[in-house]
Amino acid sequence: MSAHDVVAGVLVRGDRVLLGHRSPSRRWYPDVWDFPGGHVEPGEDGPAALARELREEVGVTPREADPVLAVRDGDVHLVLYAVRAWDGEPRNLQPHEHDELRWFAAAEVRGLRLAHPSYADVVQRLVGPGAAEDRAAPD
Repeated sequence: MSAHDVVAGVLVRGDRVLLGHRSPSRRWYPDVWDFPGGHVEPGEDGPAALARELREEVGVTPREADPVLAVRDGDVHLVLYAVRAWDGEPRNLQPHEHDELRWFAAAEVRGLRLAHPSYADVVQRLVGPGAAEDRAAPD
């Protein structure tokens, strides 16, 4: 992966997702809500980078992660993973990056300033009304 590849994890707990509020002093995407994650290091693949970033930022190790969104924004390529199982309890280990972590329901996410406009739709698909039925439906 290139130096501009980024991964992030949507931690899903019941009908809520975990978002971090990016500190207003951040150079990139300040003062918006974002999913924990970061840059893919040389020699890493996406899942390895996701595991490292989640350990560093929120203290959890994903046991299961499925890609749910891939977007290109300029020279940045973001892959967003749904994380429904992990070890550890999420906590803010990088307060200089995120000044707050909070669990949100799908309806609450629509009113937030998000780091990427597609995040609200992803949350809706994962935890919004009908999401449980969609997961249970056969392919």
